[in-house]
Amino acid sequence: MQTILVCDDDKEIVEAIEIYLKQEGYQVLKAYDGEEALEILKNNKVHLLVIDVMMPRLDGIRATLKIREESSIPIIILSAKTEDADKILGLNIGADDYMEKPFNPLELVARIKSQLRRYTQLGNAMESSDCVYQVGGLSINDDLKEVTVDGEVVKLTPIEYNILLLLVKNQGKVFSISQIYESIWNEDAIGADNTVAVHIRHIREKIEINPREPRYLKVVWGVGYKVEKN
Repeated sequence: MQTILVCDDDKEIVEAIEIYLKQEGYQVLKAYDGEEALEILKNNKVHLLVIDVMMPRLDGIRATLKIREESSIPIIILSAKTEDADKILGLNIGADDYMEKPFNPLELVARIKSQLRRYTQLGNAMESSDCVYQVGGLSINDDLKEVTVDGEVVKLTPIEYNILLLLVKNQGKVFSISQIYESIWNEDAIGADNTVAVHIRHIREKIEINPREPRYLKVVWGVGYKVEKN
């Protein structure tokens, strides 16, 4: 049974999410501020975190930053704020998805399932098939789900890994933002520009010596992104 941690200072929201998740067979742990969430994560095996932005003691943004220092579990941020800047900030600090309040609980459950599928696929090593993709000093071992640059292991979130794998497996092919979003998120690319751009920037910061002059992950202006052929 997979365990979901739900963290929000509004107890009614936490209880409502808990009802829907339990109906789907998930175990639910509850926290009401970021400090409590960190403590629960330290002492329990959690497969995914749903966390609100505005909370007392430690807010969702700072909690996510702390979690990302040690863990790559999927994180979905909730916020009543609707500005793009807040969404970008959440994604930029390592969240995998973002939902605005008020939200449809069924949509949240669907997003949780989607993130868990990706995380499970990323964490389960397949039977060895020497499935290694190489571009210069960049190497992806898809059996081990490991990325290295010039021999150094690079830690990517599941979303970042899947985007990079898509581009590396199709070296030289240009993918539009919509194509990347629909391939990775498996949903229509409505308002996907900022979401994809933030993840691309994150990947570049991790795999490029100079993200402003990338060796691997190139932008094709007005078209999309590609990884150069070896």
